[in-house]
Amino acid sequence: MTISQGARQVGQPLKRREDLKLLAGRGRYVDDLKLPGMLYMAILRSPHAHAKISSIDLSLAKAAPGVRLALSGTALEDRIGPIVPNWIIPGSKVPVRRVVATDRVRFVGEGVALVVAESLAQAYDAIGLIEVEYDVLPSVTEEQEAVRGDAPQLHENVPGNITTLYKVKGGDYEKANREADQVVNLRIVNNRLIPTCMETRAIVAAPEPDGTLTVYIGSQVPHMHRRWIAETVRIPEHQLRVVAPDIGGGFGAKMHLYPEDLLCPYLARELSAPVKWWETRSESHQSTSHGRAHTEDLQIAFNNDGRILGLKVSTLGNVGAYLSNMATGGPTVNTVNFGTGTYKIENYEALSKVVVTNTVPVDAYRGYGRPEGAYIAERAIDAVARHLNLDQVEVRRRNFIQASDFPYRPYGSTGVVYDSGDYQALLDKALDAFDYEGKRGECEALRGNGIYRGIGLAAYTHMCGMAPSRRLAAGGFDRGGWESARVSIDSSGRATIYSGSMSQGQGHATSLAQIAADVLQIPLEDIEIVQGDTRQVQAGHGTFNSRSMAVGGSSVHVSSHRVIAKAKTIAAGMLEVDEKDVSYSAGAFTVPGTDIAPLTFSKVARMAYVGHKLPDGVAPGLDETVFYDPTGMGAPSGVHMAYVEVDPETGIVDILDYVAVDDVGTLINPRLAAGQIHGGVVQGIAQALFEEVSYDSDSGQLLTGSLLDYAVPRAEHVPNIRSSFQQTPSPTNPIGVKGIGESGSIAAPPCMVHAVLDALSPFGIKHLDMPLTPPRIWAAIRSAREGDAR
Repeated sequence: MTISQGARQVGQPLKRREDLKLLAGRGRYVDDLKLPGMLYMAILRSPHAHAKISSIDLSLAKAAPGVRLALSGTALEDRIGPIVPNWIIPGSKVPVRRVVATDRVRFVGEGVALVVAESLAQAYDAIGLIEVEYDVLPSVTEEQEAVRGDAPQLHENVPGNITTLYKVKGGDYEKANREADQVVNLRIVNNRLIPTCMETRAIVAAPEPDGTLTVYIGSQVPHMHRRWIAETVRIPEHQLRVVAPDIGGGFGAKMHLYPEDLLCPYLARELSAPVKWWETRSESHQSTSHGRAHTEDLQIAFNNDGRILGLKVSTLGNVGAYLSNMATGGPTVNTVNFGTGTYKIENYEALSKVVVTNTVPVDAYRGYGRPEGAYIAERAIDAVARHLNLDQVEVRRRNFIQASDFPYRPYGSTGVVYDSGDYQALLDKALDAFDYEGKRGECEALRGNGIYRGIGLAAYTHMCGMAPSRRLAAGGFDRGGWESARVSIDSSGRATIYSGSMSQGQGHATSLAQIAADVLQIPLEDIEIVQGDTRQVQAGHGTFNSRSMAVGGSSVHVSSHRVIAKAKTIAAGMLEVDEKDVSYSAGAFTVPGTDIAPLTFSKVARMAYVGHKLPDGVAPGLDETVFYDPTGMGAPSGVHMAYVEVDPETGIVDILDYVAVDDVGTLINPRLAAGQIHGGVVQGIAQALFEEVSYDSDSGQLLTGSLLDYAVPRAEHVPNIRSSFQQTPSPTNPIGVKGIGESGSIAAPPCMVHAVLDALSPFGIKHLDMPLTPPRIWAAIRSAREGDAR
């Protein structure tokens, strides 16, 4: 698609400029790096969920061929600091986590020793020679069991295995409970997931001749990784360069600090050689952070017309053996703050407990807390509709926040503000696209023939683009909410944009260029995007919380405007007119109403660097840097609908149709936006129907330790997702953008669960926990039939 110079670029469905390189196999990933003299690290991991380390014998490993170093945790205790979370809710108790375990292991897969060798095979052979004696201790893997009084205690400074208590209260729930016509209780589970990226984690740390250290890592937050490594390994930050090359998927899992991220830089300096670590798929399952793992108890007070008067929530968030980077924030702020969803539930009360268990640490995974929050709201509204035998659409209409209510503070919250939206319009658009009445009639007709189809509906909203910085500090979040962009114009008029954001596949090289092109009014091919190199890019917070466009894109927008403002000043001097008389359009500066010849942007750029005819007080160059801190967060929203058929003899779910209508504010690129929705929906379907991490409750062993045991969806399981958008611009940033990357994963799980439950309603089945696998559905149908028979 070709767009003429000066035409609006934002809103155009352009193809991704970066795809040709990737599709042609010319991508550059961390594992592609082969440096001279490179050594390889391997980790010996605990086979026990909970045990004391009695002894470690490294002698055979040290003597093995090619081994350069073998170390236990005690040798590193004074050399590398503990891993400290960067989101600590005030009042939380933080257990100490060493890079390698010293006296005790707390989950299967925790590192107990390491080997560095001249080849990867030699490193793996050597760790097999390390002899470790363990004194096995009782373990606990489930959050409900961990808070029992007789549960094993994981950390001395975390009594009762609860690190954090977080409360939210608005209105008067007890009064609502007393006045309600009915009250329903519901327990829901958000199943534990593994972020199954195509590219597992990898890192190469390489000493440079000038004494600096270059760290290559698939990081969503390269500048943050530089800070964490500097602080923990005690390397001055100016001596560290972090480079994030192409990333084969992140979904949140590659924005955290892991032991290997610290070990490789330390070992590279110790051995004066590049050190590489690459994660096998089985290691990924037992060492990369997991997602979700929540249990919620809901109490819903409502009237017989379907209006919800109050909602009470109790949450147990399982964060694994230690607090990973953002662990305290997911089950608390990100979940229960959004438990009322798109609904006007003014009497709301929630208590969240963050719980440690003998499992892989849990942290941010696409949506982080917001899928769990939306699941609370949607399962509550659906439970009311089913209990009263009312239409699911009408019950939502009666409870929706209205367009006239925005900006809206749910349940009188002081920290949550939904900036803009129109949920009724979203619902109407989804119903029309879906043909709700037609499909509802079809469902009823087919049930008489023993064909069980169902319609699922889910509405969602959440807040993303975490900001502003001052507000984040109050919540214990040790990062800023700003993002930086440098727009540098060379003497030919071409632009290079250095963005502190970081692409993990979203298409930043296209979308950020579109934002800049709209302001600069130069061809898209004259704009280059640079990310992921802390030596080239000034500073940044990277990609998470759907912040790339709302914050990163806004910083590009503001920087580009500053470039044009300076260029206009220079052009006025060149044209010998007052600056206020100069206009800029279609890549040229003009003086409307005169016969003065236009000046092209490229000519002004050249003069900026020649400097012969600059106005007094104007410095040469055309180069602007902005650190943009939003005034607030955007609140995307949407309505998704699914149509499914369930085979009662096998429990297999066939997805016949899926409609997604989303409001993400201003659309930068509809093609890329639809792709983001599609990807998120597929991950949401995966949670609803396929994926679940399982542990043996007695031994704490991970039972889903490979892709043979952990079911991810294949292409045949993915429906045709019909995506469309509504644009309600956000007032919190200059381009009106709201986040998009997490929306599909928030809406799809409840949407799919509701569709399956609707199909199963003739059997009297009102609730099932995710994932709704064929065996689980089949067992529920069988149980229902046996109950009828009795």
